[in-house]
This record gives sequence, C-alpha cells and structure tokens, in this order.
Amino acid sequence: MTKAVCVFFILMATKALAQEPVPAKLNGKVIADLSNLEGIYVINLKNEKAVITNKEGEFSIAAALGDRLIFSAPQFKTMIIGVTAECFQQNLFCVKMNPIVNQLKEVIVKRFTSINAESLGIVLNNHKKYTAAERKLYTATDLNTSASVSGMAGGSVSADPLLNFISGRTKMLRKEIEVEKKESYLEQLDNLFDIDYFVNKLKIPSEYVKGFQCYVVKNEKFTIILKSNNKTMTSFLIGELATTYNEIIASENK
Repeated sequence: MTKAVCVFFILMATKALAQEPVPAKLNGKVIADLSNLEGIYVINLKNEKAVITNKEGEFSIAAALGDRLIFSAPQFKTMIIGVTAECFQQNLFCVKMNPIVNQLKEVIVKRFTSINAESLGIVLNNHKKYTAAERKLYTATDLNTSASVSGMAGGSVSADPLLNFISGRTKMLRKEIEVEKKESYLEQLDNLFDIDYFVNKLKIPSEYVKGFQCYVVKNEKFTIILKSNNKTMTSFLIGELATTYNEIIASENK
C-alpha cells in the first residue's frame, strides 16, 4: 500500500512539472530616443500572436514564462527577448530599442566559403552540425553507456535522459528547437525581402506583414525552398502564399 501511495505522488509531481505555463496578458512599453513609437511589431514566436504598439509605444500581448517576443520595425534594430517572471511583476514591462542611425546605401560582403572549421582540421569532414537548441536536446536524450552511477564500473546507463523525459524537459527542448528554426527562417526572410516588397509587390497590408511571415514559415514546402537560398523559387512560392493569405484577410474582414 505504501509503495502505491509513493508511486501516486511521484506521478502527480511529474504531471505538475510537465504542465506548460498558462499564457497571461503582458502589458509593456517600448522606449527609445525616437519620438515615433507607433507601429512597432511585437510577436510571440511560440503562440504566433502579434500586436502593434501605439503612439506611446505601449502594447499588450498574451505570453507565458519561457516565450520569446520579437520586436521589429524598419527604424529600429530587431530585438528578441525571453519572457521571465520579472516581466509580469512590473506594472509596465519596458523594452529599450536602439534606432538604426547610420544605414549604408551599399555593403559588399566577400565570403570565404573555403575557410571553415573542416578545412582547418578542427572538426572532421561531413560531421553533423548542431544548433544550440539541438545540442541541448542531444545532451538531454543521449544514453551515455560509459557513465557510472555512485562510482559503479563503466557500462551502466545514465538516468538523466529518463528523468528528462518524465519531467517534460525533453518535450520543452524539442519545442525550443522549433522556435529556433522559426527564428532562423524569419531572419532569412528579412535578408531576402524588405518591407516594401511585402506591401507593394505582394499587396500585404503593412499591419499584417509580420503575421504573413509567420504564416509562410509554417509551410513545409516553402521552408525547404527558403533553405536552398534560391531567391527565384522563393519569390514564386511566396507570391502564391500571399494570394492565399490576402484571401484569408478579406474573408475575416467581411
């Protein structure tokens, strides 16, 4: 009977640990040296909710602990901030943004693709490359058969992956990888197309541009083309997705 009670409490504790934070309203304000603070995009990369700041730079968005908020506007440097408990403890969560002052008309970047860690002999050729989030997940799930417990001989299996799975940490790390990929895709889009392309060429309303970007990076076919760095194919496919997205906007505004 005692063992059954212990197992019950362990399962209840595990379930509590695995529960995801409940989203709540986060009130914030962007502060900067510029007077015009209206129209700054605030996007929650996890739940894909997006809002726009008012003239005072104020905003309100649904967020939970661990979420990542991206702040973006043509006149400011893009920022990504993680949501912590301190953000909710403040009456108004303030975010300092830096304006883009000196913007060069033309920048020529010469890439030395032949010089890398492989060519220098630092790592083996054709090794698998991991992002920061992927390295965390690999570490959390790798069954290290050479590990020992309490000084036991080699050949035992580390219990960390099992504990990570039970506590929900593995699931959290997998979601972190997805968020990391989404951030990478959004950065690629910003490098390929400016705001005028979305508004004037694709006819996406300016207040929907960031939402459209989140929409396209969820499309598996589009992300495959995006990763290939083929701008012609990317432009063709994003045009088709823009037509569909504009139809969605039209139907919602009826």
